Amino acid sequence: MSSPQRPDHAEWLQRARGHLRTADPVLARLIDEVPGFDPRAWLAQLPPMDLFGALLFQVAGQQLSVAATRRTLARIEDLFGGSLPAADQLLRVDPADLRQAGLSWRKIGTLRDLAERFGDGRLNAEAIERLPDEEIIALLTEVPGIGPWTAQGVLIIALDREDVVLPGDLALRKAIRAAYRLDHLPSPDEVLAIAERWRPYRSLGSSYLFAAAYNEVRSDPAAV
Repeated sequence: MSSPQRPDHAEWLQRARGHLRTADPVLARLIDEVPGFDPRAWLAQLPPMDLFGALLFQVAGQQLSVAATRRTLARIEDLFGGSLPAADQLLRVDPADLRQAGLSWRKIGTLRDLAERFGDGRLNAEAIERLPDEEIIALLTEVPGIGPWTAQGVLIIALDREDVVLPGDLALRKAIRAAYRLDHLPSPDEVLAIAERWRPYRSLGSSYLFAAAYNEVRSDPAAV
């Protein structure tokens, strides 16, 4: 499954950028600095992901920095021959090998639970694609170890939903601290307050900031 492409993507992007530029002077500066920005460019730095892959990415990254998540993903890819596993592939591998790749036992349990649900049909990618955001979040958070942060990330990464923000995401919070020149790491409530002015394009606003976070990691040798 690939992320849906809007038929009017160029028009939508121009409209969304215009709204964000008017609504938030900080985002206006970021937008003007990279006028040709692709809102999904930061995802190009990650492995190709279907819905299960996006869930794996989000679970692996729980409570980790961008750099640590990238290292864990690389080890998981190595374990599965250079790509992220499908649900059935993950179930066939020894859980101890996943632990060796850097996943905690709790995360391994969550991923195996997810894989079983995809395998037996309790979770169906095509059906999930058709649901509203809140119903997807409710469905995914029924799985132990999946919270709103994980589900919200999947909405952006796998489903390209346009009005999603991840208030608890550490990379986003750090990017906001830098972009808005805050003297502290913003709380999730502060992130939501800042992002409120971005509606109905909070995903695009978040993507500008995520890109800044990923670019910072790439340019910092100590983070590799």
